[in-house]
Amino acid sequence: MKNIRALELIFTLIMVLLSCEELPDPAGKRGIAVVPGISDLDPGIFDSKNLENSYVEFKVNIPSGTQVSKIVIQGSYQDNLERVTISELTSFPATVRIKSADAAQKLGIDLDDITNGDIFLFELVTTTSEMTTRSSAILSIPVACAYDVNLATGSYHSVSPPEGWNSEGNITLTADPADQYKIYVTGIEEIEGLVEDLGPLIMHINPATFEVTVPKKAISSDAWGYGSISYEGRGVYSSCNGTYSMVFDITLASLGTYSGNQFTFTRNP
Repeated sequence: MKNIRALELIFTLIMVLLSCEELPDPAGKRGIAVVPGISDLDPGIFDSKNLENSYVEFKVNIPSGTQVSKIVIQGSYQDNLERVTISELTSFPATVRIKSADAAQKLGIDLDDITNGDIFLFELVTTTSEMTTRSSAILSIPVACAYDVNLATGSYHSVSPPEGWNSEGNITLTADPADQYKIYVTGIEEIEGLVEDLGPLIMHINPATFEVTVPKKAISSDAWGYGSISYEGRGVYSSCNGTYSMVFDITLASLGTYSGNQFTFTRNP
């Protein structure tokens, strides 16, 4: 059997919360703030390999039956809290496209100084006839490499440490022909001597955030005499080097679930 240790993995690339922080208003608080919504973010990164031309795109909506005079999109960079106006919206719903070069220029940043892992923040400032508020619907946009399905698939080496599932060996990742963000995993329990007669395991990569979700699925009907073995998990895909950092909850039919098993999938040379 495997040694199990509970692990915790937290991924925070995009925060979309639903509350408002009121900005100073010399006339005092009046009425009720309109809380805009952000949806359909795609792509959700600035491509570090093409900062001159990369962009993010999303939609801004306001609740039905409400009216606003305008919504100003403000941007900031890294831990610098100074915000600048990126664009202004006056009709809704609105589709917004922000180019990385434009955002950098307005923020006074040289494109050559931007590196992978840097973060741009975009916030919405809403003005109605009664008040101006800053919504806490915030987009946290990382600088990363654009998705390349050829980098995300192929021959991989899977490692789970002794304090996790304690396994290591080669696996194969392939993409669904109709959906390049749907990845099939084979071999993850073959390296343990099992037959994956119920596989493959399926991973879904979020194209906007590169978060990975794995719905629960049995991949072998017989795991060392304990019945079927199922995997369910979450993680993140690194679009620059093809590495997957995953946490799996693994269930043996007659023994129950072992949670928080850390796995790393690294591309073979």
